[in-house]
Amino acid sequence: MDNRSQKKESSITQALRQIQQLNSKIAVLERQHQDYVQKQQNLIPAIAEICLSPMQEVQALRILIHRGEAACRPYLRSVLVKQKKTSK
Repeated sequence: MDNRSQKKESSITQALRQIQQLNSKIAVLERQHQDYVQKQQNLIPAIAEICLSPMQEVQALRILIHRGEAACRPYLRSVLVKQKKTSK
């Protein structure tokens, strides 16, 4: 093989390696996204159960959508605490 075809082959090999790396990163991101969506979906029944007023539900869903599941949980806890205080 001459020098030119060796360079061409190494370029192709390098491109294929980069494609494989990108595919691996894409797979990781897809799994992370699925986990994220699953966590959000798991929280929706809790929102419906915990929130007594439509305004609380809307607020909880806004937090869930814009800031994520981790930010929504403290809000739901605060709603529960307020409910316990009012029920006493």
